[in-house]
Amino acid sequence: MEIVVVGRNTEISDRFRDHVEEKLEKVEQLAPLAQRLAVELNHEKNPRLADRSERIELTLRGKGPVVRAEASASDRYGALDLAYAKLMERLRRARDRRKDHHRYPVPVLEDAPLELPDLNAPEEPAEPEQDAVTAPTEHGVAVESQLGDSPVIVRQKLHEATAMTIDQALYEMELVGHPFYLFIDEETKQPCVVYHRHGWTYGVIRLDTTVVD
Repeated sequence: MEIVVVGRNTEISDRFRDHVEEKLEKVEQLAPLAQRLAVELNHEKNPRLADRSERIELTLRGKGPVVRAEASASDRYGALDLAYAKLMERLRRARDRRKDHHRYPVPVLEDAPLELPDLNAPEEPAEPEQDAVTAPTEHGVAVESQLGDSPVIVRQKLHEATAMTIDQALYEMELVGHPFYLFIDEETKQPCVVYHRHGWTYGVIRLDTTVVD
């Protein structure tokens, strides 16, 4: 497994790089098919955020879903420990899920499809135009845009859309540690979102739209 360490707005010392590689070698025990583990360290210069000025994001890639974990702390060693613990926990849960998901089906509650606007309805008066939000064009690269003169910042990322089952979407959602996951349903070809509900239940929201092949 290749371990790549990069810094954003900060320098990476040889001592810290060696510490990262030594600590993360254990990841391969739970992810034997892993090919690359990217470690990105970001330094926040704002003194008001001193307690979380060092943020580390771990991204594990290989034959299978991407696994991510991130954490912030006042020093980079502490942030690494927190992110590493999250990553290992997600890998353990993924391993256990592979063993048990046939015996214990995951309860999923289907929600009603979202209603899309009637395209044949009379048009309403147009609102004043705002500055366009720049859409990302490169996979995995975040693009930030400001909405007009407001302080609102919109952060976007472009991801490849691979059709999958609900079960697979739940699996990938757990691996990246997000409360929701956007995907294309393998059976219906509809854009869908799975998300956490209370306890061990999940929800699914579908867009009722026609997909042209």
